[in-house]
Amino acid sequence: MQIYEELQKRGLIAQVTDEPEIRELINNGGARFYIGFDPTADSLHVGHFMALCLMKRLQMAGNRPVVLLGGGTGYIGDPSGRTDMRSMMTPETIQLNCECFKKQMERFIDFGDGKAIIVNNADWLLSLTYIELLREVGAHFSVNNMLRAECYKQRMERGLSFLEFNYMIMQAYDFLHLHTEYGCNMQFGGDDQWSNMLAGTELIRKKTGDDAYAMTITLLMNSEGKKMGKTAKGAVWLDPNKTTPFEFYQYWRNVNDADVMKCIRMLTFIPLEQIDEMEHWDDSRINEKKDILAYELTALVHGNEEADKAREASKALFSGDGDDSNMPTTTLSAEEVGEGMTVVDLMMRTGLCKSRSDVRRLTEQGGITINGKVVPSFDTLVTKEELAAGAKIRRGKKVYHKAIIG
Repeated sequence: MQIYEELQKRGLIAQVTDEPEIRELINNGGARFYIGFDPTADSLHVGHFMALCLMKRLQMAGNRPVVLLGGGTGYIGDPSGRTDMRSMMTPETIQLNCECFKKQMERFIDFGDGKAIIVNNADWLLSLTYIELLREVGAHFSVNNMLRAECYKQRMERGLSFLEFNYMIMQAYDFLHLHTEYGCNMQFGGDDQWSNMLAGTELIRKKTGDDAYAMTITLLMNSEGKKMGKTAKGAVWLDPNKTTPFEFYQYWRNVNDADVMKCIRMLTFIPLEQIDEMEHWDDSRINEKKDILAYELTALVHGNEEADKAREASKALFSGDGDDSNMPTTTLSAEEVGEGMTVVDLMMRTGLCKSRSDVRRLTEQGGITINGKVVPSFDTLVTKEELAAGAKIRRGKKVYHKAIIG
């Protein structure tokens, strides 16, 4: 099976322009494609994960990725999928975030000689003059057509700033620049980017007469998938200092039953023949499927050793024995514990809750368990003996933590 057909069978392709040409380019290793990443934080998160996996798949098939860091577009902010305007970042923050992204991407993409390149659109966008942009690019855009784009329509009622209105033009100009300077012939992105991507292909055709193509991937991390990457504690990051390998593993270990095979098909590199066989497994093997998904993705992001540790710690949670040393842990002093700690103090000390009202709400909902028992009240005392042995805390269904006296 060739790579384009594999992408289709994995359920990754949402829509394309000029499918016969795209199919031929990709299958023959002739795609020089780019995907853009705006540096909105100092770490990539699972919302970027599928795009990185896609780049890796295509590179393995002989195509050449161009990774675009949005050091310039980050000054504006993409309105796609947003109900409000993004916070304005300082130039220093944008630069720091770009550097963090670059380091993490090296785990997925081979930037060796002739393999892939990484560029930053700050290098050309920040030097553009307003009049130059209006004359060279703005003349090719219809405001009427732009207002019909889905990325803008959904914001019109709440209000769309002129700053954000320019984002489509900036993204289209990126593609034009990458085409003329680096030979990019294809743009990939999530399905919420389709309007912006079409604008880029049309701009290239109008300005140069060259062919340019666009292809969106069906992202778990977009429509339903913008939800992916969110837990009770916040985003699921690829940086192990922000989301530990154990927490990352647990996130995937706890995906909805209905989404497990879809995630395995889209995100892992397990051969399709094996995945097709797994589709016919009995429902009683759902936890085995989840373990495979969690292990494969944790190994991909953090390496096999960390995936092994996370799997062992997960087994310790569900079986009551095994090695739980890799579970996220807060070490308490004997002085602060005294004869014990109330649940409200413990939850806030471990960072599992941010306020007393948060703890009260969770306990009223039965959302906190300690050592396998539901906590009845936020002022329940966790004894020093329990903490000395290591108290295993669960917030909701997916967040696990251990507190122990050190």
